[in-house]
Amino acid sequence: MSRIILTTIGSFGDLHPKIAIALELRKRGHDIVFATHKEYQSKIEALGFEFHRMRPDNTALDDPQEMARMMDLQTGSEYIVCKWVCPSLRQMYADLINAAKNADFIFAGEGVIAARMVAEKLGIRWASSAMAPISFFSAYDPSVLPLFPFLVKLRRFGLFANRGVINFAKLVSKSWAEPVHQFRRELGLPTLTGNPFIDDKFSPYLVLALFSPVLAKPQPDWVANTVMAGFTFYDGSSDKTELMPELKQFLDAGEPPIVFTLGSAAVMSPGDFYQESIKAAKQLNRRAVLLIGKNPPPENLSKDILAVSYAPYSQIFPHACAIVHQGGIGTTAQALRAGRPTLIMPYSHDQPDNAARVERLGTSRTISRKQYSASRVVKELHQLLNHPSYAASCAEIRRIVQAENGVGVACDAIEKC
Repeated sequence: MSRIILTTIGSFGDLHPKIAIALELRKRGHDIVFATHKEYQSKIEALGFEFHRMRPDNTALDDPQEMARMMDLQTGSEYIVCKWVCPSLRQMYADLINAAKNADFIFAGEGVIAARMVAEKLGIRWASSAMAPISFFSAYDPSVLPLFPFLVKLRRFGLFANRGVINFAKLVSKSWAEPVHQFRRELGLPTLTGNPFIDDKFSPYLVLALFSPVLAKPQPDWVANTVMAGFTFYDGSSDKTELMPELKQFLDAGEPPIVFTLGSAAVMSPGDFYQESIKAAKQLNRRAVLLIGKNPPPENLSKDILAVSYAPYSQIFPHACAIVHQGGIGTTAQALRAGRPTLIMPYSHDQPDNAARVERLGTSRTISRKQYSASRVVKELHQLLNHPSYAASCAEIRRIVQAENGVGVACDAIEKC
């Protein structure tokens, strides 16, 4: 069997799908090694996997100001690339080539820009992943770009206009890639033909689309070696993680609550999300659960509103009447699998596009961060909870997503490669 390196950066939405795949690959007899942020070491080692630290460190997980910069709608993507990933490129390469020196294969998450360099230097095959439809920058199925969300209005003008938007994005981000080109020259590696953050970022051997085709179907301008696997779910529930007794008791004591969550990253920069959510729940006379991460519990809770730091989405979402969240791909996937209507308040990156796609499915509505007030949330949730079309669409999408076998398809493709 093979020694396979799984490497990723980012939030749990990036890490957990890789863990799901790693667990299955290990069942199939492969030796699995993780190279990722030091902040995930205890989580990875608790599952029995070999761990190697790979920089950059994810200090934003404990730094609200840093997370706010990373999640900014207009500048977050540029900040992550230019101030976080590229300045650590040499350390990332050194850490990853050390972890992969005896490896047969590398499976890399998005943003691990050194994975291609390491694979080329070691002469081994590698696969890349696309966590959300926006990763493909398709002119046939244009995404909402966080830097220029208004440009999505051009999608109705067809292929020519959509290609123009993508070329504009390449032009804007051209300077971001210069550190990558420079380092490749230093390593004596071939020059890339395109932008390593847009059109030349995928493996020539295998690209795994780790999202359901309900969000986006394969397009003519996707790279030819793409395999659409579907969502790969992991949130600890496979290890028999149980809901805390207080939360379980709350869920069993009354009507299904509204669940308010900001995932594992945006939760570090919540703004007034929880305060306005509490007001909205009270105005709707609905029970609510707030998943607040490391934030201090709000002071104005009632007996019908419970705040907890964390709960596995796969266990709490099915108990909800609706879910309000930030639109991260991991949270979005769990909500679709649970078959619950959602109100999405996107921050940045893939989140505005994810929100637009599930809204088109008829399972969700979208509210901007600037508009997130109790009165507006009440209005949006009233639509979601009182129009039968949302429940019907959610049930249909749940059936499709639950029938998929993303982990199996992904592992089959990796083994074939």
